[in-house]
Amino acid sequence: MLLAARKELITGVRVGLITNHTGTNSQLESLVDLLVADPAVRVTALYSPEHGIRGDAAAGEKVSSSTDPVTGLPVYSLYGEHRKPTPEMLREVDVLLFDIQDAGARFYTYTWTLALCMQAAAESGKRLVVLDRPNPIGGVQVEGGVVRPGLESFVGLYPVATRHGLTHGEIARWLNDRFGLGCDLTVVPMEGWRRTMWWDETGLPFVPPSPAANGLDMLTLYPGLCFLEGTNLSEGRGTALPFQVFGAPWLDERRTVAELKRRNLPGVLFRPAYFTPWTSKYQGQLCRGVQVHIVNRQAVRPVALGAHVLDVVRRLHPGEFQWVSWDGTRTVDRLSGSDLLYRAVEGELALEAVLAQWEEEARRFAAESAAYHLYK
Repeated sequence: MLLAARKELITGVRVGLITNHTGTNSQLESLVDLLVADPAVRVTALYSPEHGIRGDAAAGEKVSSSTDPVTGLPVYSLYGEHRKPTPEMLREVDVLLFDIQDAGARFYTYTWTLALCMQAAAESGKRLVVLDRPNPIGGVQVEGGVVRPGLESFVGLYPVATRHGLTHGEIARWLNDRFGLGCDLTVVPMEGWRRTMWWDETGLPFVPPSPAANGLDMLTLYPGLCFLEGTNLSEGRGTALPFQVFGAPWLDERRTVAELKRRNLPGVLFRPAYFTPWTSKYQGQLCRGVQVHIVNRQAVRPVALGAHVLDVVRRLHPGEFQWVSWDGTRTVDRLSGSDLLYRAVEGELALEAVLAQWEEEARRFAAESAAYHLYK
């Protein structure tokens, strides 16, 4: 769409490109290569999110600023010393062009790279153009609570529902208006995408947006099973099935499967599974665990699923299960947006009451953000 119909947005100006390995066209040609090769376009800088400009950095690994060996352009890291572009990083730029594939979950950091770039663009008087891309898990279901004040972080800088049901372009429009960012924002919309579409219905090739995001099943379960990152459970990183298996050397896999089955969670089945992560938690150790199988993706409610998994494991393994912290705050509170999940799993609140509250928060968020939809 950009080069075919909206090229005037990047012609006659100095362009800074915020992208990574997902910034390709339908033929998997890199937008960096396409723009650098176009004599009518002048790219002066590249900006890298988490996982690096080429997608070669692990989750949470700091990314260094560098020089791109292919184009010779400076690459400014937005996942290292700075997460928001500094005025010096924007000195040789007139227009920021954002082109990164999202995952559909609030704690995916690319969304917050976009938000901080919008802030920086507004402060520096630069225009920001978003090349919109599909929400891979659709734009209909909205689930989970929003981030409470005091828990803002790079897995949730603004009060967005856990599974937000929006595209990056729609989130940008909502943020700019709702929070008065003052960004000179242009969204280049997609053609042909509808809110009911999942990634495999787009006809587009799938480029994993991060090393663990290896397919649609992972992305479908991720908005809930990511909560496991706030515990000493392996969430399957370092296996072929990240966020589709979970476990630990101490887990009673058969009792866990039996209890999860008793809860009649929609759209999924469970079975005992065994794995040895090659990296991350329990590296090199045999984990007894559970594999989650999707049998009806329309029915799956991943946020509730993740909450139930934590509740079951905590109840069955009170001596082994542990919470982990990040910068002095429980990681699960950062991920879920509040302390409600922690309190429910610890028995202070009824889990069903927390899930009902989250449903109401998601409903309110969906109603408010609907005004910024670009697609039906």
